[in-house]
Amino acid sequence: MRGSLGKLAVVATAILFAGCGGLPSGAHRASQPAELHQRLGSTEIDIRYNRPSARGRRLFGALVPYDSVWNPGADEATRMALSQDVRVDGHRLPAGKYSLWAIPRPTEWTVIFSRAYDVYHTPYPSGRDALRIRVRPDSGAYVETLTFEFPLATRDSARLDFRWGRVDLPLSIRPIR
Repeated sequence: MRGSLGKLAVVATAILFAGCGGLPSGAHRASQPAELHQRLGSTEIDIRYNRPSARGRRLFGALVPYDSVWNPGADEATRMALSQDVRVDGHRLPAGKYSLWAIPRPTEWTVIFSRAYDVYHTPYPSGRDALRIRVRPDSGAYVETLTFEFPLATRDSARLDFRWGRVDLPLSIRPIR
């Protein structure tokens, strides 16, 4: 009896911590977990996501349909935490925790910051939007595995790029002081 209770306690603890926003193990995942941390002066930005690979698939307009809400990642929704208020492409986004979503289109995307932080990548948590912005995608060098990166960062601003396939979606981020 005692061994069964011990096993039950281990399983319950694992379930409890699985939903707490930590970075999941990549041991049995096709899409590997990644995290990105960037400081802009005293503002800290943390991004946690899972990185699917293209594996020869046509991405946007096929695997990822146009005009539908999509989470840029796999498994758990891509998450962003901000320690202070920022402006994203000129739009105010308060400090807090968000999941990231997008509506891809050939010439313009809608990027959505949702207050639903610790959620799975489907379904989209409608009614929880903190901010929606329109962004023009660029075409860049081919990237096999979905990537978020900060190719430019200073204490006053940064450029966050989402890249997958030949799509490069740039977002300007500026701390509000």
